[in-house]
Amino acid sequence: MSFIPIVLSLLVLAAHFLRGGGLLVAVGVLGLLALLAIRKPWVARVMQVVLTLGALEWMRTLVTLAMRRSEQGEPFLRMTLILGVVTAVTLASALLFETPKLRRLYRANDDSA
Repeated sequence: MSFIPIVLSLLVLAAHFLRGGGLLVAVGVLGLLALLAIRKPWVARVMQVVLTLGALEWMRTLVTLAMRRSEQGEPFLRMTLILGVVTAVTLASALLFETPKLRRLYRANDDSA
């Protein structure tokens, strides 16, 4: 259950990059899904960094599209709300690695790994 937001965040982020023409980035993001099977502390940190950068990308996209739509006199509130939620879910997905369940799973307290 803890992995659902993480997986969805990575899938939506990959789709975003694919739509923007970034095939290699999209494939790389999808490849990160395989890392979730490796139960090492560094995997949790890599995922947190990628998801945090993903949230920043969503925020950049939100601001860019909202400004463009506003300048063109097009409605932008619904798009802003949707991208705001996507940004929040992506950032929350990064924070899931700090929950006791995922810390145990990835042995985040294990200094020998």
